[in-house]
Amino acid sequence: MEKTMIQQVMTAPGQITFREVPVPKPGPGEVLMKVMKIGICGSDIHVWHGKHPFTSYPVTQGHEVALEVVELGEGVDDLKIGDKVTVQPQVVCGKCYPCTHGKYNLCEHLKVMGFQTTGMASHYFCTDREKVTRLPDDMTFDQGAMIEPLAVAVHAARRFPEMAGAKVAVIGAGPIGILVAQSVKACGAESVMVTDVSDFRINKAKECGADYVFNTKNKDFGEAMIEAFGPDKADVIYDCAGNDITMNEAIKYARKGSTIILVAVYAGMANVDLAVLNDHELDLNTTMMYRNEDYLEAIQFVNEGKIKLEPLMSKTFKFSQYTEAYQYIDNNRETSMKILIDVQDW
Repeated sequence: MEKTMIQQVMTAPGQITFREVPVPKPGPGEVLMKVMKIGICGSDIHVWHGKHPFTSYPVTQGHEVALEVVELGEGVDDLKIGDKVTVQPQVVCGKCYPCTHGKYNLCEHLKVMGFQTTGMASHYFCTDREKVTRLPDDMTFDQGAMIEPLAVAVHAARRFPEMAGAKVAVIGAGPIGILVAQSVKACGAESVMVTDVSDFRINKAKECGADYVFNTKNKDFGEAMIEAFGPDKADVIYDCAGNDITMNEAIKYARKGSTIILVAVYAGMANVDLAVLNDHELDLNTTMMYRNEDYLEAIQFVNEGKIKLEPLMSKTFKFSQYTEAYQYIDNNRETSMKILIDVQDW
């Protein structure tokens, strides 16, 4: 008799169901894994609200994951049954210019599991060995499910090559902003300032090692930078909020000739002061997802104790409570950091 499993499906915005499907069989070069934990990210929430521009329905979600290897396809000899792993969810063509020049995260035909192709919200998942990254034996599955967002932050940190000894400002103390703040410190930044309009979130940033935190409801962003870093202000500003207010703050108050890096995904067309950007010769840079080296460094940083993940873990829901998890996030937006799904707990 064919073995079956339960798979989550979002059939329309705000509507989640579950279906019984066959457990996949790994072919040559593939790995079958038991899905243990899934993290919900901001992009998933956009799909939940029908506001993700590149996702259609129905869709099975799940791209921040920790898994356990249960079966190896022919030719896979560098993993073993029981290994803890995570999966890099990019599906790339391997043939376009970015792919052939080491930048597959910018593939011209990029698809991401859980958005443009099937995600991992099911009891089991099968994929190519090359997408599977082994986790340390002593890493928890909760930590493993946060390696993907941490890799986003590590890649963002690596987008500023002069990080050693740098003074860094991070706008936005959501999970990614706090992970960026920790990642730049792990990459050698001298000091980090984090701003937000939520006391809860800036306190989380402080708990995770930010040197300075400011609520910009009460303190002007420019004044905060001078208080933190002196008149020379920050060497680089990371916008992890992604709206006209925060980007214009960064442009207005950045030290002339310094760098701004946009991490957050803009929801629409921007209305920002490019005249000041030009006049102050600011470098406006961007960052997109991650590559394998970012995953490996993220894992290393956690192993070395340079990244605190536990303070960002807000609540865990059973697999059958996927809808309740989204409802909880909607009702607790300020205090929800990382919500996890325990796939093996129905």
